[in-house]
Amino acid sequence: MSAEIQNRCNVWLEKAVIGLNLCPFAKAVHVKGRIRWVLLEGVDEAELRACIEAEMQMLADLPCEVTDTTLIVLTQALPEFLEFHWFVEALGPLLKRLGLRGILQVASFHPHFEFAGSQPHDRANFTNRSPWPIVHLLRESSVEKAVAAFPQAQAIFESNIERLDAMSDTDFKEIFTNAREASGFIPGLRARTA
Repeated sequence: MSAEIQNRCNVWLEKAVIGLNLCPFAKAVHVKGRIRWVLLEGVDEAELRACIEAEMQMLADLPCEVTDTTLIVLTQALPEFLEFHWFVEALGPLLKRLGLRGILQVASFHPHFEFAGSQPHDRANFTNRSPWPIVHLLRESSVEKAVAAFPQAQAIFESNIERLDAMSDTDFKEIFTNAREASGFIPGLRARTA
């Protein structure tokens, strides 16, 4: 099962995140092999937090030429978005306690991700949807370099929504259904809302 999860996450990364250019910074680290994938199978939040803490420390200690970013896939835990959201929010104080605030930052993806004020099937939500819940550890220095190389970084979000809204229903479903079928977490897709 782990190999299948890894494969499906790679497909999501390559076809959605990189293929649709949802994150202009992802392709370079992927091509250079600088993404560390970690699959956590537990459901106990304290154990998950301990594993994530160890991954934070490992990423901070490794040279960026070896590992630039870490994607931690929660294969069994936190299928409800709000529970996952609060779990991720609690990782901020953990960074501070480890002395890693300003060195690392945390981002997240979830099969049921919803922006505040959006409807569940709004296409904008799919910019942050993944086959399984994912905690993304990033280096602040790498983010700063990427933003400096992409002067209109603040426009990425709006561009992503425009890109997803412009897609045909067929193309949209082709990319995002693969992830849905893999995990069973993503509910049936519907055409975009008006």
